[in-house]
Amino acid sequence: MTPRLTAFAGLAAALALAACGQDSGAPADAETGGVVNVYSARHYDVDQKLYEMFTEASGISVNRIEGSAPQLIARMQSEGAASPADVFVAADAGALWRAQEAGLLSPVASDALTAAVPANLRDPEGRWYGFQRRARVVAFDQARVQPNEIATYEDIASPRFRGQLCVRSSDNVYNLSLVGALIEAWGPEKTAEWARGVVANLARQPEGGDRDQIRAVAAGVCQIALTNSYYYVRMAAGDDAGDRAVTETVKLAFPSLDGQGAHVNISGGGVTANAPNREAAIQFLEFLASPEAQTLVSQENGEYPANPGVTVPAPTATYAEFTAHPMSVAAYGPRQAEAQALMTAAGWR
Repeated sequence: MTPRLTAFAGLAAALALAACGQDSGAPADAETGGVVNVYSARHYDVDQKLYEMFTEASGISVNRIEGSAPQLIARMQSEGAASPADVFVAADAGALWRAQEAGLLSPVASDALTAAVPANLRDPEGRWYGFQRRARVVAFDQARVQPNEIATYEDIASPRFRGQLCVRSSDNVYNLSLVGALIEAWGPEKTAEWARGVVANLARQPEGGDRDQIRAVAAGVCQIALTNSYYYVRMAAGDDAGDRAVTETVKLAFPSLDGQGAHVNISGGGVTANAPNREAAIQFLEFLASPEAQTLVSQENGEYPANPGVTVPAPTATYAEFTAHPMSVAAYGPRQAEAQALMTAAGWR
């Protein structure tokens, strides 16, 4: 463990007590030990707890600017070399790849990050690292669907589910990354056939987010739906009684891609090319990779730790017994344009 990560060890108990603060778009107070400016496309309450604990451990203040990934990428491009951004954080490997392709991220050589983040969950050049995993899987009506009927991704597009599938739009980055992974595994012809099957199976035109798809299954609109696993976990363990009731009848299945496991994606981040506080930015990434940080996010947001050595906490542990496909998440981004064209041609709106 490096000296920087050593400073973060032993925070587990304190993490549970961290209070959730408010987002800030104003410059942070750097009197205690510096500042790191985080451009974040993640919008979860637990992230603010992480930032507060990083400041407590390091003395470095965190200034968070929020927006969608495209908005933040465009902002950094317009700011150019004068951008105050030190770290870019996004909830999909495809979004991180877009920042990489725009020349906005710089390689980081860190023994701590290399040790904590498996090779298939980070950029080979060190421009970004994944800190949490999420699986793109199937929510199903347990009264009408048997788990063995959705054992593979091919099953989602099979005639068995004609008019019985709910899914988000084709331009959603989670779907683009999934289809990019299918192209990587199957090639464009088989993936195009699969996309046509998806369109034939739609119960309605794509609309809403992943939780809307899960709720639609419970309402009888469809029998199956594509969703990221953590949305379901949050519904099952959350404070909303209606959502908890949904997960009493709707269950989660983890299809396999070519017998190697379920498709997984990441949330992660990288140091920007023009980071004015580069050392603080690297410390921040190393903190996000620490067992304490990964455990907190898994516990409160339903994501899985990227580090296989970190025990998955409750309530996420209930849904953690699955095999993850070993494909490198770095393969998704370069396939996204092809994925979008293929889905559009199939009629997936």
